Amino acid sequence: MIDLKLLEKDFENTLKKLTTKGTDENILKEIKNLFEKKKETKKLLEDLQAKRNTLSKNIGLLMKDAKLDEAENLKQEVSLLKTQISELEEELKKIDEELNKKAFLIPNIPDDDVPVGADENENIEIKKVGEIPKFDFEPKSHDELGESLGWLDFVRGVKLAKSRFTVMKKDAARLERALINFFLEHNRSYGFEEVYVPFIVNKETMTGTGQLPKFEDDLFKIENENLYLIPTAEVPLTNLFRDEIITDLSNPIKLTSYTPCFRKEAGSYGKDTKGIIRQHQFDKVELVAITKPEDSDKVFEEMVECASKALEKLGLPYRQVMLCTGDLGFSAAKTIDLEVWIPSQNKYREISSVSNTRDFQARRAKIRYKDGKKNRLVHTLNGSSLAVGRTLVAIMENYQTKDGKIEIPKVLEKYL
Repeated sequence: MIDLKLLEKDFENTLKKLTTKGTDENILKEIKNLFEKKKETKKLLEDLQAKRNTLSKNIGLLMKDAKLDEAENLKQEVSLLKTQISELEEELKKIDEELNKKAFLIPNIPDDDVPVGADENENIEIKKVGEIPKFDFEPKSHDELGESLGWLDFVRGVKLAKSRFTVMKKDAARLERALINFFLEHNRSYGFEEVYVPFIVNKETMTGTGQLPKFEDDLFKIENENLYLIPTAEVPLTNLFRDEIITDLSNPIKLTSYTPCFRKEAGSYGKDTKGIIRQHQFDKVELVAITKPEDSDKVFEEMVECASKALEKLGLPYRQVMLCTGDLGFSAAKTIDLEVWIPSQNKYREISSVSNTRDFQARRAKIRYKDGKKNRLVHTLNGSSLAVGRTLVAIMENYQTKDGKIEIPKVLEKYL
C-alpha cells in the first residue's frame, strides 16, 4: 500500500509519478479532497479541545470561588463541546477509513530510474544473451510440434475444463517435471530456501501482496469458502510473514517454491489463443526475498542474475528488459523482465519478471523487522525463475530438428 503520509506531504510530485503508471487521477483527486477535509476537521477538533480545556480550568476556578451558577453554565457548555468533539473524532475516523480504502487501489510509486513510458513498446532493452538459432528449414511452432509428437493434447484439455487448459503427455510431462526440479536446484545454489506452500489462500493473503481488491476479476475464487487459487507463489511466500515482526534480518530471507498458478487472464481475449503461451493453469518456480531497505537493491540484482543464469544453462537465447512506468505491475516499483526467443513468432517473449516492491507490500501485509528498538517495514521482492510452461515452449522451438523431433538440453538429462 502506498504511504499516505508521503502522498499527503508531497502530493503534487507523487501525483506526477503515479500518473506515469496510468493511475486513475479521479481516485487521487478524491484522496486530495479527503486530505483537505481531514485537515479542516482536525483543526476544528483541536480548537474545540482547546476551548474545552480552557473552560474546564475556569470551572475549577469558579468552584473555588464558590461561583456555582457560573460554574454550572460552563459545565453545560463543556458537555455540549464533548458531544461535538466526539462527533468530530468519529468523522476523522471515517475519513481515515475512506483514505485507507482508496489507498488499496493506488499502485506503487515507480523508482526514479524507471524509464517513463506508456506501454511495453517503450520498455528499454538492457542486453541480449545467446545466439538466435538459424534453421535450414522452416521451424514449426510448439503447438504444431506438440500435436505431431503427441506431447500436447489441446482437445482433451478443453474437454476436461475449458479453453486455455492443456493436457501434457509423454516427454512433455517429463520435461515439465524435469524443469521444475532443475529450477529448484539452481535456485538453492543461489541461497534460496525451498518451501512448499498451499495453492489456495484466503482474502487477507491476496490483499497483502496487492491482488485484492483491484484484481479480483483475474482470480479463480472458491465462492462458498471465500478462498482463492493462487496466481503465483509470490502470494503465499510473501504472506508467510504477514502481521509479523522479524526479530533478526541481518541476512535477507530468500525463498523459492514450485506451485501451479491459476489466472482467468481477464482482458487477454484473443491473445495467444494457440498453444500454451497463455494458460489458465501453468507451473512456475518463484523467487521471493524479504530484506532490509538498504539490502533490497543488491538482492534485486542477485535475483535477476539467478533467473538469467537458469536460461543460460538451458542454452536459450534471451534478453533483459527494463519495464517503463506504464508497463510496471501494480505492486512493483521497478521490474526487469527476461524475454526468451520464440522462433515461430520471430521475437522475444516474457518468461520472467523480477520486481522490487520496496515497502509497498510490507505496508499492506504489516511485515516489519526489529531495528534496534524500532520496528521498520521490510522490503519485499519477487521474481519468476522461471515460468515452466513457457520454458518448455522455448525448448521445443529452439531445440527442434529438421525431422520434427526435439533435442534435450544437456543440463536436463540427469532429471530425465
